Parts: sequence; structure tokens; C-alpha cells
Amino acid sequence: MEPRVANKYRLGRKIGSGSFGEIYLGTNIQTNEEVAIKLENVKTKHPQLLYESKLYKILQGGTGIPNVKWFGVEGDYNVLVMDLLGPSLEDLFNFCSRKLSLKTVLMLADQMINRVEFVHSKSFLHRDIKPDNFLMGLGRRANQI
Repeated sequence: MEPRVANKYRLGRKIGSGSFGEIYLGTNIQTNEEVAIKLENVKTKHPQLLYESKLYKILQGGTGIPNVKWFGVEGDYNVLVMDLLGPSLEDLFNFCSRKLSLKTVLMLADQMINRVEFVHSKSFLHRDIKPDNFLMGLGRRANQI
């Protein structure tokens, strides 16, 4: 039987990893919507996923902020199910041979400033701003950070 999360999401292939854990492609079993599923071992010394899920809930509704679909514990893992996002700015920069037009840089910078200002407006500091941590949207949001 295929791995499932919250009896609602099918766990797919691994699409990324970080210091906290791993990110998988997931699918809503009822709607076929693709989602991102972050897994963090419950025994980790410095759990981050619960904090991250609470932060996303506070930021919910902001432009470019992914929706949290579910957070909970499955077996040995803390699990966060959220909107699937596209490539990071670092990925795009590498894809473009590390050269971007002035127009593109200005469009990205404007959006990045807006995202950081929104986070600040909710009384939070990011503390790890880098191209790897800004992701593009997908589909009709492909030009949106």
C-alpha cells in the first residue's frame, strides 16, 4: 500500500531537503491536487515544523504565502502539508546561466521587498534571506514570488 498522510494525501517522490527534514510531492487523493509534504523526524533535537506551520497560519492570506492544508504527526514524523510551489530564485538564476535582465531583477526585487515587508508587518524577522528561500509560484502564479 502506498504511503498516506492524514488519510487524505498520497506521498510521492522526494523533491527537496533542508536542515529540518525532507520535502515530498504529494497528491490529494480526492481532488488530485498536488501539494508539498514536509517531513521532520519527531525525535529531532530542534523541531521546526510546528513553529513553521504556526507562522504560515499567522501569515495566511498574504500575497505569495502558501496555504497550510494540514499539520500533524504521522508515525515517526511531524508532517506539514502545504501548497506546492515552483523553483527557488537560486534555481532560476542557475537555469539562466546566472544572468538576469535589469527588468527581471527589478521585478523580482520589488516582489521580494513586498514579501519581507509583509513578514515585518506581522512583527516577524526572517533571518535567512537568500535566493534559495524565495520560491516562485506555479501555473497562473508562475511569475509571482
